[in-house]
Amino acid sequence: MPDIDLRDHIRTIPGFPRPDILYYDISTLLAHAEAWGETVRRLADVVGSHKPDLLASIESRGFVVAAPVAHALGCGFVMVRKRGKLPGETVSYEYTLEYGTDQIEVQTDALVPGQRVVLVDDLLATGGTAAASHALLRQLGAEVVAAAFIIELSFLGGRQRLDLPITSLVAYDK
Repeated sequence: MPDIDLRDHIRTIPGFPRPDILYYDISTLLAHAEAWGETVRRLADVVGSHKPDLLASIESRGFVVAAPVAHALGCGFVMVRKRGKLPGETVSYEYTLEYGTDQIEVQTDALVPGQRVVLVDDLLATGGTAAASHALLRQLGAEVVAAAFIIELSFLGGRQRLDLPITSLVAYDK
């Protein structure tokens, strides 16, 4: 099988969701079975080397990414969601955005303290939500050992906000 360049399957859309944003769309990657399968295999290779008990991801594209990787590795999966989206007892974490604050939550019984967790998501941009997720998982007693992303917008500096080993399959420098 020829080496697949994942960039060939990631579409960019200027002006979404705001005029000053260039959106990196993975729907075209998801639609290409061979490229999507290769993405899951590459992430599973990277993430598996950290020997996780669980993968955690941020809604909603992150769920699409992390769930098949967790399945491939035979480990569990934890959803990090926006406030009010999870049933049952939750613990929340408030964090600062460029213009205000937001909150994310995890169910209190989603993990056992001491479990090894890798944060997996589709995109690392400024790193704010990933850093908040890392902090929330640690608050629950998780040993967050690494993070992995399909795409990293390295020019936004999100990597510097995470005190973790980070792997990105594709990086954009501008």
